[in-house]
Amino acid sequence: MKARALTVEGAIEFTPRVFPDDRGRFVSPYQERAFTEAHGAPLFPVAQTNHSVSRRGVVRGIHYTVTPPGTAKYVHCSRGSALDIVVDIRVGSPTFGRWDAVLMDQNDHRASFIPVGVGHAFVALEDDTVMSYMLSECYAAENELSLSVLDPALALPITTDTEPVLSERDRAAITLAEAQRQGLLPDYARCRQIERGLAPERPARPVR
Repeated sequence: MKARALTVEGAIEFTPRVFPDDRGRFVSPYQERAFTEAHGAPLFPVAQTNHSVSRRGVVRGIHYTVTPPGTAKYVHCSRGSALDIVVDIRVGSPTFGRWDAVLMDQNDHRASFIPVGVGHAFVALEDDTVMSYMLSECYAAENELSLSVLDPALALPITTDTEPVLSERDRAAITLAEAQRQGLLPDYARCRQIERGLAPERPARPVR
């Protein structure tokens, strides 16, 4: 598995090896050894998994969680294709206000690690696109916030060949600047502290 650091500090793209044969193909989108080498620690204990199905043109996000508790994510596209976008909304981060995108599809089976406090969005590029998530925290509606994917200051790569399909919540979301003015954005140092606490401790190996 190949790993690539994204523009957003701490976010990582993973590209696994694909094994095709006459029956189909086999791929492992998450591999602990590769993740630990790239991230410097094992994956967070998984508290919840999510599965979303979207038609072409659907845009979800920019979503993030009140921090604390904060939520880290590991995301891949298990069917269809999507442009997956990470946005650094952590106040004090060296890459605050920057974004990066990963094309997720059924050819390369890329996945992304999204650190605590980083905003997440994606654009479904075809019908029946399935996005699968591993999350470090369980969903709590009162902790979930969103920012506008159409914020001109961010200039995210939202496709323009079709009208973006947004939920009412996402269409009404405020800009990054307004969220910062209201004190709604995560603090970078606090996010890093929470993330360090998520690293699971490995049991000691027995002495032989």
